[in-house]
Amino acid sequence: MKKILLSLCLLLALNTFSQEKKIWAKSIINQKAPKLVVEKWLSEKPKTKGKFVLIDFWATWCGPCKIAIPELNRFKTEFENNLVVIGISDEPKEKVAALTAPQIEYYSAIDTQRSMYNALEVKGIPHCILIDPNGIVRWEGYPLLTGYRLNSEVIKGIIEKYKSSDTSKQL
Repeated sequence: MKKILLSLCLLLALNTFSQEKKIWAKSIINQKAPKLVVEKWLSEKPKTKGKFVLIDFWATWCGPCKIAIPELNRFKTEFENNLVVIGISDEPKEKVAALTAPQIEYYSAIDTQRSMYNALEVKGIPHCILIDPNGIVRWEGYPLLTGYRLNSEVIKGIIEKYKSSDTSKQL
C-alpha cells in the first residue's frame, strides 16, 4: 500500500512540474507587439517611448482581474522609471468608471471594439503582455498562474535583460 501511495505522489509531482505554461491568447513571445490602439483613454495617454509597457486585459466582472489590480498598482510604483502599466477593458466607459474598489492607479483605456483583444486573439482574462522598449513581447500570459506568476522578480529580470540604450522606437 505504501508503494502505491508513494508511486501516486511521485506521478502527481512529476505531472505538476512538467506542466507547460498555458495562455489564453495567441502566443507572440519574442515577437513584435501589435500597435497599441485603444478606443478611448480613461486616464491621460501614457508616454511609452523608451519604456517597458505592461498591458493588462481585464474586465470589471472578472474576479481574478480585480485581485490583480493592487499588484499592478505596486508594479506601477515600484518600476515607475522603467515601466508603464496600462489596463484595457472591453467594457463601456461607464462600467469601468463605476468600479471604485480596488482603485486603479495606472493608465486605463477602453477597447469596446476589441481591436487589441482581436490582434492578440485574447480568449481569457486577465491576460498580460510585457513589451520591451523596442516593441518586443518579453512576457505573456495569465499573471496569477502558479509557477508562471508575473511578479516583481520577473519584471526586474526582464528589465535588466532587455533594457537598451536604443530608445528611439516606441509603441
